[in-house]
Amino acid sequence: MAVASSAVRLRPARACAAGLRRGCAVAVAAMLLLAAAPARAEPKPTVKQLKKELTTLQKDSDKLITEYYNSRLAHQKAERAEKAAKEKLAAAQEVYDRHSTELRSMAVARYVGGDPGPMDLLAGDQDPATLLSRMALTQHVIDEEEAMLRGYAEVRDARGRAEQEAADRAEELEGTVGDLEERKEKAEKQIEKIKDRIDQLYTAPGIRRPDGTWVPQLPQGADNITPRMALVKKLIQERFEVPYGIGCYRAIQDGGEHPLGRACDFMLSRGGAFPSAAEQRRGDQISAWAIKNAKRLGIMYVIYRQRIWHVRTGGWRTMSDRGGATANHYDHPHISVY
Repeated sequence: MAVASSAVRLRPARACAAGLRRGCAVAVAAMLLLAAAPARAEPKPTVKQLKKELTTLQKDSDKLITEYYNSRLAHQKAERAEKAAKEKLAAAQEVYDRHSTELRSMAVARYVGGDPGPMDLLAGDQDPATLLSRMALTQHVIDEEEAMLRGYAEVRDARGRAEQEAADRAEELEGTVGDLEERKEKAEKQIEKIKDRIDQLYTAPGIRRPDGTWVPQLPQGADNITPRMALVKKLIQERFEVPYGIGCYRAIQDGGEHPLGRACDFMLSRGGAFPSAAEQRRGDQISAWAIKNAKRLGIMYVIYRQRIWHVRTGGWRTMSDRGGATANHYDHPHISVY
């Protein structure tokens, strides 16, 4: 490509140098036209194309949601298994602690009492009957001690197995958490793609001027808002939900678009209260959506958190303090359309 470009640049120079004025003029004009020609924008998808994309996205979404559901089941199963393993370990630990205490008590008793061992019994001049009786008693004690030691070993091993099982189940549970989050994230991204395609199916009603502005519309319907504002309101309600209400038309002439039916406030709290962190995020999302779709839906400007964004200038600009959460638009994004 670089070589070809160099050749194009050299041709008019050679033509001019050779005195071929006509060839020079044509070549230079061609270069100017090429430089001035804007890059061709990709054609906008048609409604038919968007609907076809939506069908494909929906199928992929259903598959991802199914995988997410199965992952949830596996996670719940792992949670139950881990809980059972912990309970089993707690029971084994209790038995182990009891046996350990008994064994220590036996060892202390033997040490303090100075009980003779088997070889001590054979030493000295003792009555045979007494000797046999004491030997039998000693053997009985030895058997009991050996049984206790065997029981302790079994309890200790059982505790070790329960501990290992609990560790395995905890590791398995941790693995399902990661898998569950990954599948959830994939499904959420796919759903966002579907929402974006649905947004693109709608365009603002009315006539758009060459400069990007729109011809005004008359308010209509029971809520006294324009068709453009009604579309924006409908899409936001469907996409985000607004549990604290939406205020649009009001008769007070304040110089804004509310009396013209071209503005709506999407409330994030009631009674002028400052919204929660979750509701503030909802306000951020509504504002971002409005900005993203502004040119296509005829949105003129957005006000939120004492800032204003205008479609012509772009970027947020800080506004003067009007006093209070509502006056400064901290408890609601305000959206105005042309």
